Amino acid sequence: MNPGYAGRQELPENLKVLFRGVTMMVPNRQVIIMVKLASVGYETFIALSYKFDVLYKLCEQQLSKQRHYDFGLRNILSVLRTAGNSKRAEAIDADEEMIMARTLRDMNLSKFVAQDIPLFLQLLKDIFPKQTNIKKKEYKEIELEIRRLLKDKNLLEVKDWFIKIIQLYETSLVRHGFMVVGTVGSGKTTIMNALTDALSATQIHKLFRLNPKSITGQQMYGVMNNVTGEWIPGVFSQIWLKCNAKSNKHTSWIVCDGPVDAIWIENLNTVLDDNRILTLANAQRIPMSDTTKMTFEVENLNNASPATVSRCGIIYVSDTDLFWRPLVDTWLKDRVELKTFCNPDETIWMTECVDKFISNPNTNVELNKSYHFVMPCPELCRINHLINLMTAILKDHFEA
Repeated sequence: MNPGYAGRQELPENLKVLFRGVTMMVPNRQVIIMVKLASVGYETFIALSYKFDVLYKLCEQQLSKQRHYDFGLRNILSVLRTAGNSKRAEAIDADEEMIMARTLRDMNLSKFVAQDIPLFLQLLKDIFPKQTNIKKKEYKEIELEIRRLLKDKNLLEVKDWFIKIIQLYETSLVRHGFMVVGTVGSGKTTIMNALTDALSATQIHKLFRLNPKSITGQQMYGVMNNVTGEWIPGVFSQIWLKCNAKSNKHTSWIVCDGPVDAIWIENLNTVLDDNRILTLANAQRIPMSDTTKMTFEVENLNNASPATVSRCGIIYVSDTDLFWRPLVDTWLKDRVELKTFCNPDETIWMTECVDKFISNPNTNVELNKSYHFVMPCPELCRINHLINLMTAILKDHFEA
């Protein structure tokens, strides 16, 4: 029924004339926020509702326009739900304004691109001027386990990228569906693997990964055979049944690793909203268990509908959160540890080479400015190709 909505059929003109138009008005978000804050136990709900509403209006006006930004009612309700949980977890005399400011910051910061983060923090500071130093909530056991895993796998701990792992953990606590969005090589898969491995120290977490665009919609969800009337189950529906079995003793993360579009993801709307039920074409309804998370790993959300975006928590990994330098440093560190393939002085002159010809913006061979690329390729992929070439070239020159 939505005109121009991807994945839906347009009504024929002779049927449209039988319907009458209905005018709808935009709801008063400030009143909704005020009532919800009062219901979850806030005493200063009137003042906080005005601050909340003004902050979101300023975000809509001043932040950059991104497809994954959502400041609608679904996002508002999830923030209010978390604010209520935080209020009950704190002491009775805790500062309500501080709790609200911290919740707004933590619930929204993960989805912003790098250039919007300073602006959002400044807006938050203007709306809540008394809250000059809001402490970040700490998860000491999880953070220690993640750092140990990174060290074991010889991965560098980059501050901005490490924060994304914690943001993913915070999102997983309050959402059953979320998306990790970022360009190729930004570390999305490693973020997810590092977090699930760290959480497995207390309870086993298993990832079930599939690419929805590699199969058709019927192969994904299942189809009824028109000849025999037999139901042929799909790949995703079978994974869903397996992950939501009552006998499971582990937590399951179903990861859809591939481009998101309205053709296949619209069928998951009942899973991502509060219904938490997968409805198949054979009228089978499979509920989602509390130990299952629906996750997506995508490069962008250009083809995703606003209905899908609003139903998911978003963790956006910017190019600059990790960038290419840790890749070079990790490669050199690996070569030093595998002494068979490394000249003792290799790390010194390779670091000088990278600083001179790649990092230095004044040189004539900077990757971004001096070359015309026939095919668009992320900078990290170019560095990865360079590393592969250097590995092959240095193979003939290491000391036996």
